[in-house]
Amino acid sequence: MSSLIWILILILVFGVPLLRNLRGRSKGSTGNQKQPEAPEGTAPVPKKHFNFPVRKILPVILILCVVLVLALGSFYSVSEQENAVVTQFGKIVRTDTAGLYFKIPLLQSVRKVDITTHGTGVGYSVSDTGQNITDESDGIMITSDFNLLNIDFYLEYKVDDPVAYLYYSEDPEGILKNIALASIRSVVSNYAVDDAITTGKNQIQADVKETMMQELEKNDIGLQVVNITVQDSEPPTNEIKQAFKAVETAKQGADTAKNNALQYQNSQLPGAEAQADKIVQDAKAAKEARIAEAAGQVSRFNAEYEEYSKYPAVTKKRMFYETMEDILPDLKVIITDGDTQTLLPLDSFSGGQSDDASAASGSSSGSGSGTSGSSPAISGAYGGSTAGNDNPDTAASEY
Repeated sequence: MSSLIWILILILVFGVPLLRNLRGRSKGSTGNQKQPEAPEGTAPVPKKHFNFPVRKILPVILILCVVLVLALGSFYSVSEQENAVVTQFGKIVRTDTAGLYFKIPLLQSVRKVDITTHGTGVGYSVSDTGQNITDESDGIMITSDFNLLNIDFYLEYKVDDPVAYLYYSEDPEGILKNIALASIRSVVSNYAVDDAITTGKNQIQADVKETMMQELEKNDIGLQVVNITVQDSEPPTNEIKQAFKAVETAKQGADTAKNNALQYQNSQLPGAEAQADKIVQDAKAAKEARIAEAAGQVSRFNAEYEEYSKYPAVTKKRMFYETMEDILPDLKVIITDGDTQTLLPLDSFSGGQSDDASAASGSSSGSGSGTSGSSPAISGAYGGSTAGNDNPDTAASEY
């Protein structure tokens, strides 16, 4: 609209003097020009007057200019990053998005609003050189444990209601900053200083954003919070900074030790579990083997008992002979007359175990004809004597 007004002003400034100049030239040419004399005997030639119709053309030009300005001022375009609010006599008519639109000239006015995302610092400001300048009046907060904390935020916002942004408040950005400061102070006062510096930043951001959204909905200034993030959170003095850095270093060391312990645990557990499983499997195998062996012995005893119940005498002899075959090869035979105080084993006088076995068998067979008082006796592993016992059935029964 302003460009059209400037065009109209230029036309009036340069067009009116030009028309006056043309009018003056036309008058001068008609007043100073001499008429040629008519030759003798002819009628005089009438004078010609050249009059430029300035009075008729000037209103036409002015009307055309006004029409052109009104025609060009009736259309306006809105970009994709903008919204347009159309008012008529101070009353809001409509809100337009991106595109080309028509308005009634001189009656309707258009105000465009940028709807892209903007950012600003809370607790600090950015200079022309791009350096962050701390604002202690806004950045210093008090925590729940009554410690001072210098915390800075970066706020991103955009216009979500152009009408409310233009007409519901005089300074929407100033109101937004005040809401941000009040929300930040309210949320930070609920956290301890350790949490605000280290692990509680994400939760603080979420709480501040939620609180600001609720306050903006109540105030209705046409702005919306896109995101708010903690830029920096540190103690206000260097001494406290060093102490907090030492605490943070200790926490990181504790986390490292914990992770190393978990790594060692994860490396040792599989081997220990495998060893425990092997022990359990071996125990189960030993259990099954002992049960199978016991079952086999029970079956063998039952089979022998069945044979014994059929033929007791024969079974006794067979069992006696089998037992002697197992015992005699390892049996040591000692010969004594009953009065000898020093006993010498038979194998010290013989060459081998076979001689002991034959001597033991010979002594057993010959002992039946001797007397118990004068003939030598054979003592075995059973602590008894077989002298004078020629009946195998009797010997088997004694066994």
